[in-house]
Amino acid sequence: MTTATFAAELEAANKVGDPEADELVSGLIDNGEIDGVNALFRTIGTLGPNQDLSQLPPRLAEFLKKAVAPPTDWSEADVKAAESFFAHHHGEVSMLQGTVGLIGTYLSPTGAFTLRSTGRLGGVEGPGRRLSQSSRLFIDMGNKNAMRDGSLALTVTKVRMVHASVRQLHKKSGVWDYAKWGEPVSQKYTTGAACVFSTQILQGMKNLGLDVSKNDAHGFMCAWHYVSHYLGTPEKWLLPKNADDVEALWNQERDKEWKKTDDGVFMTEQAIDFYRKFLPPGAHDAYVAMVRTALTDKYADMAGLKKSVLDAAGKVLAGGHGLVSGTAGGLLGGAAKEAVGVNPYKEILGIGSKAFNEVERYALTHDADDQPQMHQELDDNR
Repeated sequence: MTTATFAAELEAANKVGDPEADELVSGLIDNGEIDGVNALFRTIGTLGPNQDLSQLPPRLAEFLKKAVAPPTDWSEADVKAAESFFAHHHGEVSMLQGTVGLIGTYLSPTGAFTLRSTGRLGGVEGPGRRLSQSSRLFIDMGNKNAMRDGSLALTVTKVRMVHASVRQLHKKSGVWDYAKWGEPVSQKYTTGAACVFSTQILQGMKNLGLDVSKNDAHGFMCAWHYVSHYLGTPEKWLLPKNADDVEALWNQERDKEWKKTDDGVFMTEQAIDFYRKFLPPGAHDAYVAMVRTALTDKYADMAGLKKSVLDAAGKVLAGGHGLVSGTAGGLLGGAAKEAVGVNPYKEILGIGSKAFNEVERYALTHDADDQPQMHQELDDNR
């Protein structure tokens, strides 16, 4: 895709789901085989590329066998580039994808509506399970050998099937407005989300004063090229591996796609409230200020993120001037200190990264993990 073709390609992608996954999930739902799929989901973290799939429904086993194939242009150089990026930025980028990235997807009116309308599918305890499982994907991207041993491919394939489930449930419910919204969780949405979780995150890191080398930026794009493939994105709509090219595409289309909506503000508020419980006392305001700075005021306002005195203080400090104010200094870890050569967000980035380890633990051990991810109907509130 190029800047000349991107808008037209997105429009075409908005009418397309994932035919293979959609056919599979439709059959599983119609034949009452969802419990078998949920059993797979509960154990997918232990599955390997050579796992015995003979106990699964035959159509599901066949789908999983086909789904393990890598992108046609995938190489050892791509793996090494991605591994280099995560070796340098794993903790901070996982956290930023789980906050700045997810909030970015809520700025898509269609994405926010889809997520809110399927809110019950996250489980009876609210958004925690869905948010923690998304965070788990971001953390897993940087795990050792994740792109070599098949573990990341299986995790992403699980997400692909959940997307297909949402499409089928909307289709069967009769409440989705296809003329207005296109296909639920369309290829346009998947491609747009890949932009948000890749190039938008790189921009956010720059806004926070984090140095990412050109080679590492390339590696991060390689990682999302890989993930998008396993999400079922056709080759013609896979994002380029070149970070500059993807940034140009996204900068061109972002303001056409991002809008302030009640759904987006609601989803953002839910996410911020969920992550609050994992942060130490006194860190929440600094955390929100960090997210605002990464997004910039324009998009943070669209998301309904509240402003605080820390926003202005952080911007002054990011320019290398003055001192941390008493308020900012207190929330960011103590007495005022000289700001020249000091990243004012370094401490809160570290706190946020540690918090995400707790989010991952929640995803793995919380009793909500027994709840089904695939459902028989849209309003299933199990």
